[in-house]
Amino acid sequence: MTDTSRNPKVGDEGTSNQVSGGMYFGGVVQGRDITLGLPTPVASAMYGLPPASGTFTGRDSHVRMLLEGLAPQQPRQQAVLVTSVAGLAGVGKTELVVQTAARALREPDWFPGGALFVDMFGYDSERSLPPAQALHGLLIALGVPGERIPEDLQDRSRLYRSVLMEFAKMGRRILVVIDNVSSAAQVSPLLPADDITATLLTSRHTLDVGARLHDLDILDEQASVELLRKALEEARGHADTRLAEAVEDASTIARLCAGLPLALRIAAALLAEAPDRPPASLSAALADEHHRLDQLTRENRAVRSALDLSHRQLTEQQARLFRLVALNPGPDLSATTAAHVFAVDEQHIEHLFLELQRAHLAEPGSVWGRWGLHDLVRVYASERAARHPATADDMRGLLQYYLERATRADDYVVNLSEPIPHGFSSRPEAIAWLDAERDNLFAAGALAESQGHLDIARELPMAMENYYSMHRYLEEWRANAEIAVRAGSALGDLQGTARARVSFADSLRAVNAYADAASESRAAADIFHKLGDQFGEGTALRALASALYNTGHHDEALRASERAIPLLRQGPDRHFAAVALMDYGAHLVDRERYEEAIEALTESLAVLSQTSRSVMSLALRNLADALSGADRTVEAIRVGKECIACARETGGPWETENAANASLLLGRLLGKDGQLLEAVNYFWTSATFFTESENHQLAARALKFLGLTLIMMVDRQEVDAHLRSAQPSQEVSYEQTADALTDAIALTRRATDLLPEEAALTLAELLTCLCIPLLRLGRSDEAHSTAQQALAVLHQLTDQSDRAAGTGLVEAWKELARFLLENASQQPSSPEVASKAVEIATVLAFGGSDERVELLFRYED
Repeated sequence: MTDTSRNPKVGDEGTSNQVSGGMYFGGVVQGRDITLGLPTPVASAMYGLPPASGTFTGRDSHVRMLLEGLAPQQPRQQAVLVTSVAGLAGVGKTELVVQTAARALREPDWFPGGALFVDMFGYDSERSLPPAQALHGLLIALGVPGERIPEDLQDRSRLYRSVLMEFAKMGRRILVVIDNVSSAAQVSPLLPADDITATLLTSRHTLDVGARLHDLDILDEQASVELLRKALEEARGHADTRLAEAVEDASTIARLCAGLPLALRIAAALLAEAPDRPPASLSAALADEHHRLDQLTRENRAVRSALDLSHRQLTEQQARLFRLVALNPGPDLSATTAAHVFAVDEQHIEHLFLELQRAHLAEPGSVWGRWGLHDLVRVYASERAARHPATADDMRGLLQYYLERATRADDYVVNLSEPIPHGFSSRPEAIAWLDAERDNLFAAGALAESQGHLDIARELPMAMENYYSMHRYLEEWRANAEIAVRAGSALGDLQGTARARVSFADSLRAVNAYADAASESRAAADIFHKLGDQFGEGTALRALASALYNTGHHDEALRASERAIPLLRQGPDRHFAAVALMDYGAHLVDRERYEEAIEALTESLAVLSQTSRSVMSLALRNLADALSGADRTVEAIRVGKECIACARETGGPWETENAANASLLLGRLLGKDGQLLEAVNYFWTSATFFTESENHQLAARALKFLGLTLIMMVDRQEVDAHLRSAQPSQEVSYEQTADALTDAIALTRRATDLLPEEAALTLAELLTCLCIPLLRLGRSDEAHSTAQQALAVLHQLTDQSDRAAGTGLVEAWKELARFLLENASQQPSSPEVASKAVEIATVLAFGGSDERVELLFRYED
């Protein structure tokens, strides 16, 4: 991160201070190249709105009314927090809210946090978005890591509302736009609960959700003609004067389209498609369908008439492609995929898509080369597909292509040393394909199951499991693995079902459903054992060991690992045995059997170094833990650095987590070894990684160690010799230390909903640690208040948790808080107090729990 700011208190007056390769923690700045300054944080903005149309017209009064509700309210005015725009399908509800939101975002200080947009597809039975899934996407957009998103709908809603409230409190108000809602139940969990965040939603129904209701009617005749003219002019330019020269025919077209913007745009596209066609011809054609157009109060009749007219103009190949886009399970279809299904070159497919776009029957997707349909057009295209005899073959071809391509891309996900290049030139290309097709691949499993393609429904989720796991799409992994289990059972395929159950077990463990994961693993192991499939049994036992380990059954987990490893060694791929050995080594570390762990992990790494650099980074992290436990500090430091280098090489969320944990361990090891300056750098690196991934709990922990190490550096006066030689104007001070700990406290407070008991204890630790620099700075009142807060947290923790009430560590922290509280009030600037505080800080940073308890009770005496 590079940050630029001005700070007249540090360095030369009026100079610009640069921080490159570093990170900003309140008043603490750490970086590779530093000229100290206090940069102003730049608020990140979200802009998830679809593009606004350039032909928008006839809605000025509606935009004004909506903007009035969105504007920041005066103190005595009642805020309009939710506005629901309702109206007929195709009447332009989405366009109205997009245009309004875009204008609101351009207003200074209205929505500095940006906008969130989600299409609920409420009226499309195949794609309707459940509120839990919508909340998952919104939380991801807000920066919440996938592994931190709870499973339950109510918990997701609470977390989502809390995040929005935090943005609002920080002065980063967000506009939420929720499109295509079919019911109050679908949208209620998505509505913010604070009194600042504003929401626009659209629906074909008037919803009872406590919203300001805004009904959107059809366009009047003048606005309809204007929309026709603008759309034709956008397509053909000012030289096309047909509508200006045929005023009556233009009015007739507008009336027959019943003022429905979607129908009007299609009519304009029909004229644009045929530049010699007179408007009278189109008006006559629409008149032939007037009995449908007259029924605008009924469902979609006008749109269907216009779509029928457009569809009649398509060639056979264009119509087939139109149907294929509707068959595609995700939001858009790539030209590459369509070309594969059609067995033609991609340029030909692109030409067909451009023809569909001109007919207003397809629209560009998220990036060039991907194509989608308006939801109403998709319904129409699906109906056409349902009646066509070639549909079953095209659907099978589409799903088969996704399976084959995902299977080939999977070779690259774990970074195998020499994957066979099945159409991908490199690992980044394979990962990019998976990223682009993720929504389609996620939905394809369910579609394959519903359409009876059970073999694909069984295999596709397992072809995606490495991608889902390592990129932290854990809910998608779990849902797809469950589909694979059902499909295998429906096929009567015992071996396929057992393989799917292993994947399902791993996905359940990833979402913290450990008991269910153990149950699925045991069931799979039993099936494999009865079939005599030793390798399969080994995979199931490996999954069982991981699930048991996470439920605290460590001895049973070790036994399952010990059974799995020899079975996997007999299999065709050494990689799986190496992964099981890596897990076994981690279990041994937890049992403090360090030398055995080192042996297992070293053997595992000999294979992983040749098969998977990604998994290798985790094995290196585990080995560093084992070496540290065995007091082989120099080796542990070397391995930890190798872990970070390996993780940075491969990239991705999973590898970043390994690097963050390894950096935290290195900071501890280097601090224990007296290399405080290097320890600070690794604590900073760890905090950077954890902050980027929104892992507040571990970011706070890294910041705590950073602050405490700075305390020791100042006290020993080692900072001058190290830092001034590199940056003469830089000094580490207790002010910076206090700011680092304050940042850590803020992060921990945000994490309390995720890990309540652990977060509460961490918060108490940080509050008591903060007292140390406050006392050294002579800020006794703040130290006194901070110590009181620490005691309050600790008392609340023991009141609410029987387990916490029985731990000596919590009681020891209470004694420390009382000690600091007494000294802050009685001897606020005593050198003796400061000396004791620094000694406490040393134990806190690099000592174990027993040392903490002993030291704290010694101080009480």
